[in-house]
Amino acid sequence: MDFSPPFPIGRPAVPVKAFRPVSFYYARSVDDRRLAVQLSGDYRREPVFYLHGTPGSRVGPRPTNRELTDRNVWLISCDRPGDGRSDRLESRTVADVATDVEAIADGLGLERFAVLGRSGGGPHALACAALLPERVTRAAALVSLAPWQAQGLDWFAGMADSNVDAYTIAAADPELLTARFVQAAAKIKADPASHFANLGQEMPAPDRLIVADVGIRAMLAQSFAEAVRTSADGWIDDVLAFSSPWGFDPAAIDVPVLLWHGEDDVFSPVAHTHWLVRRIPGAHMEIRPGSAHLGALEVLPDILSWLIRPMPVAT
Repeated sequence: MDFSPPFPIGRPAVPVKAFRPVSFYYARSVDDRRLAVQLSGDYRREPVFYLHGTPGSRVGPRPTNRELTDRNVWLISCDRPGDGRSDRLESRTVADVATDVEAIADGLGLERFAVLGRSGGGPHALACAALLPERVTRAAALVSLAPWQAQGLDWFAGMADSNVDAYTIAAADPELLTARFVQAAAKIKADPASHFANLGQEMPAPDRLIVADVGIRAMLAQSFAEAVRTSADGWIDDVLAFSSPWGFDPAAIDVPVLLWHGEDDVFSPVAHTHWLVRRIPGAHMEIRPGSAHLGALEVLPDILSWLIRPMPVAT
């Protein structure tokens, strides 16, 4: 497999015959791990990194190519270490994603870019904003968690029992978490849609309505299946990272940040975003009544438009 982007470095101003509207390739991390990258839209548009949920992968739900073109967006998605086709990075922290995103950006010849994270991708988008301030233009975190043991936050309040159980076990007994997730991943590989059945009883009505859409359900199932195509490692490592120190302080973020949350979310309770907006200087928060965790999928096009909006000129 070629480890080069499918077009010349430096985003040339003229069309390249080899360019494809949706392209997959492998990048290399600074420590020589393989990183699976998916490109959607036109590389001559504004670059936005899209960091997937947990469990999830680079092929998760996203706007159509037409929507990306209409919003002048080039979307860059990548599997986190251990997910999909990306090599594992054991004992990784949330902060480690910044080095991988920077390596991919360097390979694509990008000096500046925006970052968007949904669900489990939210903390990782905030990591990029905090640790790559000279490169990240704007960041958005949708239905994100707050840091583990965030001061003044009841971390588990309003959270679904399955997530409370997973994070509690992750903090107390990582080996037990591993055993459980290996079994869960095997079930997903056998039947990707089974993950919906596992979550069904805990899903609030707005989320059940969204997954009733055949197209969205299929995209989510594809993302789940790709996430565990080789193992449950990425899923396990995400949960371990969320239930450990993140490796950065959100208060250090010095780029524009948008925090979005569905008010009825039970997988990442809305109180987490209320905590983050108090912690991140100048962050903007949008809470949508009558929406929940998967409501983030519906607002992706509008969030992308905000991410590439020109920065105001200082006077």
